[in-house]
Amino acid sequence: MAESTLTEIGRLTKKAGIGALKGTGPKAQSIAETSADLIKATIQGVSDFTIAIEKRVGEIVSGAIEGANEMGEDVFMTIKSTVSGIVKAGSDVGADVAKTAVAATEGAIKVAGRAGADIGKATKDAVTGAIEAGDQIGTQASKAVREALAASIKGARDVIKGSPK
Repeated sequence: MAESTLTEIGRLTKKAGIGALKGTGPKAQSIAETSADLIKATIQGVSDFTIAIEKRVGEIVSGAIEGANEMGEDVFMTIKSTVSGIVKAGSDVGADVAKTAVAATEGAIKVAGRAGADIGKATKDAVTGAIEAGDQIGTQASKAVREALAASIKGARDVIKGSPK
């Protein structure tokens, strides 16, 4: 097995993600909640939540995906759930939801590429996770997330066209 290059936060996320995958109940919900909790825990006491989240997203997504790979679980469901959880957590702590969605989506796509996953599918699931979170947060967040993703993520426009709203 290759040596892990995860940061401390990535390793904690991986452990938490594996715990969520081993648990009972809906896996996607467990992963989203775990991701949200980790985001909130890593940015306590920080003055600019958006910058803090942007710095931590890659680490959290890396840990979640590595954990899913190790458990033989669906990496794409993990990507979608993790991105969604991160966007919701960003909203909960007052971060810029659009920037958080872009950072989470970019991080997920990069990590998926490094893991050898299909980039097109990773993009679709990451964008979908961010859009679903934006929709759940509210109308303004939904619009901001869609516009930010369309402007920043290659392939996002195609996913956004196919989604309701």
